Amino acid sequence: MSDSIIYDLVLTGGRVIDPESGMDAVRNVGISDGEVRAISVDALEGRDVVDATGKVVTAGFIDLHSHGQDSENYEVQARDGVTTALELEVGVGDVDEWYDDREGNTLTNFGASAGHIPVRMQVMNDPGAFLPVADAAHREASESELEEIKAGVERGLQRGALAVGFGLDYTRGCSRWEVLEIFRIAAKYEASCHVHLRGKGHKEPMSSIEATGEVIAASAISGAPLHIVHIQSTGMHATRQTLQMVAEAQERGLDVTTECYPYTAGMTAIDSALFDEGWQDKYGIDYDKLQWVDTGERLNASTFAQYRETGGMVIVHSTPEDAVNAAVLSPLTAIATDGILHNGKGHPRTAGTYSLILGRFVRKRGELSMSDALRKMSLMPAQRLQKRAPAFAKKGRLRVGFDADIVIFDPETVIDNSTYEEPTLPPTGMDHVIVGGVRIVDDGKVVEGVAPGKGVKAQR
Repeated sequence: MSDSIIYDLVLTGGRVIDPESGMDAVRNVGISDGEVRAISVDALEGRDVVDATGKVVTAGFIDLHSHGQDSENYEVQARDGVTTALELEVGVGDVDEWYDDREGNTLTNFGASAGHIPVRMQVMNDPGAFLPVADAAHREASESELEEIKAGVERGLQRGALAVGFGLDYTRGCSRWEVLEIFRIAAKYEASCHVHLRGKGHKEPMSSIEATGEVIAASAISGAPLHIVHIQSTGMHATRQTLQMVAEAQERGLDVTTECYPYTAGMTAIDSALFDEGWQDKYGIDYDKLQWVDTGERLNASTFAQYRETGGMVIVHSTPEDAVNAAVLSPLTAIATDGILHNGKGHPRTAGTYSLILGRFVRKRGELSMSDALRKMSLMPAQRLQKRAPAFAKKGRLRVGFDADIVIFDPETVIDNSTYEEPTLPPTGMDHVIVGGVRIVDDGKVVEGVAPGKGVKAQR
């Protein structure tokens, strides 16, 4: 015994699942120095041991679309099995500052894109806090402004941003040429463009079909990889058609991917361009489908006008259930949350997305296999980013030599508990979460005093 290897951490007797290799068997896992060092049928010795008998042991979940990049949100997401949380849609303006602010004090790994929105807001002096509310939302950029915007996005990529983020429905004054110009910069750095489409739903003009066509064309013209965010939320009744467009683009050799979250409501800023005049007809909903985050109340014309003036977050109950199901079950989609919480208020997706997929779509309804669900939550996100950021080639899998970012859950009990009224309720059955070989969640509770999360950047 004295000659045997003693690992930092051993996970015993769990059902180890790795969708990439096809591994699905009871094994012991040995971890040292933040890496998986052994996956074995033989007993392993460790300084620390977790009994995973009867549990699934797999790669931690990688969230490509996580706006809540602070300790409150990291803790809530960690309890749902997230080991890497990435802000790739809106992105950030100053990449160095953003990473520096988080290094050494986060539970989960983190990363961001160079954001077209924040750069455009800065260039155009837009007063919005998170999303544009003035010129950056509504005005076309001048030639000199476009050069500044391009330079700002390129600077972010040069500093290691993982991708380029767009929210075209929030920057409606942005010309199609501006989009192409930013895609060209992304192509230069082999960076994927993570895009919130300019259009929504099935009604023309500016349906989600037209908007999907815009960005697939931009990808084809520029050569930049494309990732369409929350395809069910922007697709609505046209979700099956937009998924078909993604599939056809892939068949023709384009690097186009997409994601979804498993809820019939979204959440956004009430003072954003999404609620410019005509939104009721466009989305096919009225005030009663809007739920004010701070109070839980449903809105009417009066309260809508009041909150539109003051600003804040609103939950939008607008996505048909069949659109959600089509997106979740499609082999094209990764799972991502679009999550953000503030002082315990927000959307249940931040706390429940991954446990909902495992509890409802896998166990209760049997519509997704366990392996397919895990592929959507870990492997597919890693594969989307690993060409530009090779660090992701060691994430999203549970294999020897790969990063020890791991989740251990009970497949018989895992389920989401968060609701629109109580959005931070932790899931059941998401027992242990490990980042870089360090336990961050034990028995469903966040471990105090640890911060193993690391910033993940692209190679420069």
